[in-house]
Amino acid sequence: MLCGLLGRKLGHSYSPQIHSRLGDYPYKLFEKEPEELEAFLRDGSVTGLNVTVPYKKAVIPFCDCLSPIAQRLGAVNTLVRRSDGTLIGHNSDYFGFQTMIRSSGLSIPGKKCLVLGSGGASNTAVAVLEELGAQVVVISRTGENNYQNLHLHSDAALIVNTTPVGMYPDTGLSPVDLGCFPTLEGVLDVIYNPARTKLLLDAERRGLIAVNGLLMLVAQAKESAEWFTGNAIHNSRITEIHRSLRLKMENIILIGMPGCGKSTVGKLLAEKLGKTFVDADDEIVTLAGKSIPEIFSQDGEDAFRQWETKALEALGKRSGLVIATGGGCVTRARNYPLLHQNGTIFWFQRDLNRLPTDGRPLSQKTDLSEMYRIRQPLYEQFADCVVDNNGSLESSLDRILGVLEVMK
Repeated sequence: MLCGLLGRKLGHSYSPQIHSRLGDYPYKLFEKEPEELEAFLRDGSVTGLNVTVPYKKAVIPFCDCLSPIAQRLGAVNTLVRRSDGTLIGHNSDYFGFQTMIRSSGLSIPGKKCLVLGSGGASNTAVAVLEELGAQVVVISRTGENNYQNLHLHSDAALIVNTTPVGMYPDTGLSPVDLGCFPTLEGVLDVIYNPARTKLLLDAERRGLIAVNGLLMLVAQAKESAEWFTGNAIHNSRITEIHRSLRLKMENIILIGMPGCGKSTVGKLLAEKLGKTFVDADDEIVTLAGKSIPEIFSQDGEDAFRQWETKALEALGKRSGLVIATGGGCVTRARNYPLLHQNGTIFWFQRDLNRLPTDGRPLSQKTDLSEMYRIRQPLYEQFADCVVDNNGSLESSLDRILGVLEVMK
């Protein structure tokens, strides 16, 4: 039995990791050009396939039959080769989006829901939302309802993004301004990399329900695995795998005054969690091609802050890191979304009289009390959690691990 994911450009996919926890079958990535599609599907060596863009409609002519939901949506993301060699096409994205909606806690019946985009994922979202009793409006670039007349739908309660706007590597973009929707209750984004698109960060900032597409990805994989194997899988596995994968992907960001112990604890934490430790200062040195004291003496603090933002922009897009930041990264508000898009931010606190100043240009020429007075409210704005690092290393580690355990 051989299964896998079929697409044109797959890049880094989490599907193999998910399917390894759902069944005892090899799962590979199959990148194929359009002219290779027919020969690949006729080959017969692959038992089960997930299908992603751009082939969810293209595989339909090769299916001998379709499940009712695949027929309804006009798209296939699950292919199973039966014992006689014929292919049956199914769509497990429907179940995936259903799971995403239900887990959000949002009330759907009778509410106006805007679905951004008009592709295959949009069709799935529309079908699920209409089944739940929503008043659905599809927003597209050229349709009757478009991005130029969003004011007609300012009463929307839910926005679902099915476009690739804001997806890695082009993060920091949003398809709409949430300020246009005063009665909004929640935002769902089928994107899961980054964990928090700009659209979701904007929703968080307004105190709205904000959900990414990782749970949908896991849920649709679970139903696909059932089709591949013919065995039922309990829905509890969706929650278990989602939590595990989310924690593996999540960056742990350490902020705080210079010398508060971010690097020391960060290295131990990375080792314990199986993540990669990165010191943001090292990234700055690499990008600038000179040491941090040299940047300050030759170019000034403003130049250093610009290099710092470039470093955090690069690091923040990655996943599975423990990142120790410089003490002043919080002085630029634009650094917050760069860090939070894939990370949980921990503020390390240590008594000022215990902070070393050697090799720290700003700490040497600035009164630490005054520096802390200015930065304290900024640390508070950035931080998801606070860690008192005046005690033992073990106590600091335990505090962080305890927060991560709750996140599960």
